[in-house]
Amino acid sequence: MPSKRRRFSAFVKILFSVTLVCGLLVAAGYYVLTTVDPLEKEEVEPGCRLDLPEGSYDMRVSQAANASTVGGVAFSRDLPPEAVTVAYATVWQESTFHNVEHGDRDSVGLFQQRPSQEWGDTEEILDPVFSSRGFYDTLAEVGGWQDMPVHEAAQQVQRSADGWAYDQHEQLSEEMAVVLTGTEGPTATCWYDEQRLTDLQETGADLEGAHEELERVFGTDPADLPVDNSPATGDLGWAMALWSVTHAEEYGLTSVVHDGYRWTATDGSDEAEAWQEAAEDNGGQIVLN
Repeated sequence: MPSKRRRFSAFVKILFSVTLVCGLLVAAGYYVLTTVDPLEKEEVEPGCRLDLPEGSYDMRVSQAANASTVGGVAFSRDLPPEAVTVAYATVWQESTFHNVEHGDRDSVGLFQQRPSQEWGDTEEILDPVFSSRGFYDTLAEVGGWQDMPVHEAAQQVQRSADGWAYDQHEQLSEEMAVVLTGTEGPTATCWYDEQRLTDLQETGADLEGAHEELERVFGTDPADLPVDNSPATGDLGWAMALWSVTHAEEYGLTSVVHDGYRWTATDGSDEAEAWQEAAEDNGGQIVLN
């Protein structure tokens, strides 16, 4: 007959085994329960995306808005896309497309222009349209700028301490110019978080303000696009449409229609293409809603 000590030892082993198995089952059950719970929806940061020839490139909404304005002003001067490339390389180096209110000494704005060097007063330079006009007008006065390397043409305008610094931005700037001058069609989009999207839908569009600013930037009334639509800079209609997309939040726009395509403001959470074929025929004009 087994001793009490041996019977007690066997009992402890059995109890331990049962407890271990139950613990594993409970743990497994807890794992199943916790992994099937719905995950919280990840908040999408507002932003814009350019479909460049060498791949997509993301920017903040304010950066993309400033870039589309700098590119748009070139249309008002009937400059070739190479001028936009030079301007973009300059702005990348000087401000990374942030309209900064400070800089070296009295430099301000996208191009870090200085009131003391007669670029205008501070308030004027902080207007992206005004500062872009100043840059392009000075560039156009540089003899043979189109035959110069990008960094050299930029340096002829800027007279910075390190003119070679513009060179590093040439490829990206050239690809951005292809997109934002409209030559590739619907190749830029922007998206917003849920709150901003709700605000857009509830506020209502400032269509008059958007049209006035389009005319100020591009030098052409968007309601009266030229029939041939082929200025030296690029495709005016698409450049205006993409400008409208990048400024949608500012003017409360929820959709932009042009040339058989419609862009609709979203929160960026779905995988659908931002530009879709539009059912309506807008006759080649730009329709903002």
